[in-house]
Order: sequence, then C-alpha cells, then structure tokens
Amino acid sequence: MLVKDLSTKIHVGIDVSKLTLDAFILERKLHRKFKNNSKGFTSLFQWVKKQSRTAPDTILFCFEHTGLYSLLLALFLEENGLFYSMIPPLEIKNSLGLTRGKNDMVDSMRIADFSLRYEDKLHISRLPARKIRNLHSLLTLRDKLAKNMRGYIITYNESLRVMQPDDFPELFCGYRNTIAKLKEEIGNVERSLKAILKSDTRLWTTYKLVTGIKGIGLIVASYMIVYTHNFTRFDTWRKFACFSGIAPFDHESGTSVKGKTKVSPIANKRLKTMLHLSAICAIHTDTELKEYYHRRLAEGKPKMSVINIIRNKLVSRAFAVVKRGTPFVDIKRYMDV
Repeated sequence: MLVKDLSTKIHVGIDVSKLTLDAFILERKLHRKFKNNSKGFTSLFQWVKKQSRTAPDTILFCFEHTGLYSLLLALFLEENGLFYSMIPPLEIKNSLGLTRGKNDMVDSMRIADFSLRYEDKLHISRLPARKIRNLHSLLTLRDKLAKNMRGYIITYNESLRVMQPDDFPELFCGYRNTIAKLKEEIGNVERSLKAILKSDTRLWTTYKLVTGIKGIGLIVASYMIVYTHNFTRFDTWRKFACFSGIAPFDHESGTSVKGKTKVSPIANKRLKTMLHLSAICAIHTDTELKEYYHRRLAEGKPKMSVINIIRNKLVSRAFAVVKRGTPFVDIKRYMDV
C-alpha cells in the first residue's frame, strides 16, 4: 500500500537510537525526546495525537530501519493500527544532498521532511509474520556460531603447523571440544529452523518446493523465505535479484564511458553470499547447469560472470515453482533417457 493512497496530514519523523527516540512533527515544527520502550511509545503517540489535532489514520510515522532498536517501535505501531514507513538508512542519507553537521533533533526533522517529499513513492511498512521473524533470528544466531567455529578451526590448524599436540594437550583438547560444541549448537539451530518451517503449512509447502531445486538446501531456502516474506514481498524474481545484488546493471555515459555490465555493491551481502554458495553447489549437482557452466567458460565468458548467471537462474527457478505451486522438473534428465 502506497502512502500517497492515504489522506496523510501529519508527518512524524523519528530518529531511533538504542535508548531514546527523537520525534519531530513536520507540520507543527515540534520536537520531543522519548524513551525507546513501551512506556515511551505510548507517550509518543499521545503527544503526537494531542499536537496534531487530527485522526490517527491521517498520521504517518517515518523512521530508519535500525534492526533490533526499531523493532519494538514497529510492533507497537502495528498493534495500535497506526501507519508507518520504515526506510533503509542509506536511502534517507542519499536523499539529503549536501549537509553539514548532525544531531538527533536535526535527523528526526530530516526524516520527517523525507516522508513528505517522497510521499508518492513510500510504502506503508508491515513486519513479517512472527514465525518468519523467528527464522531470521535463528539464521543470525547460526551465522555467528558458524563464524566462531571457522575461527577456531583456522586457529587449530595453524597451531598444528607450529606446535606438537603432545606438548600442549590441554590447548588442543580445548580447541577440539569448543569446535565440537559449536558444531552441535549449529545442528540444534538447524533442527529448530526445520521445526518452525514444519509448524506452518504455507512455510513448509514453500520450503519443499524451493529445496526441490538442486543447489538450494535448508539454509538458502530459509534465507529466501525470510527476505521475501514467504515470497510475498517481491512481484518478480528480478526485483529480488536486484535486492540480493546479483542483477547486472549497465555502466555507460555518453561516448567516453563504456564500462562492462556489472552488479551493484548496494545489496544484501549475506543473501548474495548464500546464493553464490548455492550456485557453486548447483554446478556440481545439476547436470544442465554444469554443462552450461563449462560451455560458457569454453566460449571465453569470465568465470564469475557465469556463476552470477547461474545465481539468477536459481532465483528464477525458485520464484517459478512457488508461483506455480508445483515442484521443479529436471527436463534434462528426461531428455537424456
């Protein structure tokens, strides 16, 4: 739902930090600071309602997406049926042009001004379902555990090169026990991911369809479900490819700049990494993609360019099977029979 479809009369910009909220009512030129907790949210709403002197459904709250710090505020606004737009910080920063200095009050004023100037392009935000938020939290935990485990494995292997395990038994035993414990915890998280997916019919159906594609497993499928809000957030797979940083863009200007087509650095880097690993796996397990990969390399196509094409192919397949509601069909297998 677009903001322009509402009869918005009041624009409230909120600068969210760990402990406080700075709110600025653009039409009234008023600023006030509140606590970033449930009591502060109630005070914020009562203050805005009193100062705006208008119906709640004509008020738009706009603030930056700051992860955990903005989550409780978004939950409060949704529970009270209030309209809000949660914007990526980079989008607001790039819209400001040349600026000098900053503080919390000025930031809240700039956010309120942004919500008015780009009212025709802003969407009303909605948080994903609770189970999808749970999946996201577990994936974040798994990332941290996996990163720690890789660090210990590297340190363990490097220590083996310069030290004898018999001379430092406690050290190497500690490394092995820590690595084993982290591996066990990662396994527990993955089982929890699967349990959440199984507990919801729609999530489980999507998961089974997506993992029917070679190269996509539990983790990549979970990431795709989380960032697409179970394939409802993006109209087409190309929009998701752009969000993931795997969509190619031209790099040309006039007659002097004729750069190569390349992907943009503005992307969800974690999702891009997972899709890269998925593409590598697909090259080894999918006969059709394996043949395509080696054929394009033989034609002189750069390796990373071919891998990126395969990443896009996997994304398009995932969106296709979910949209159809039927499993992926490996046509190559039947053609070879």
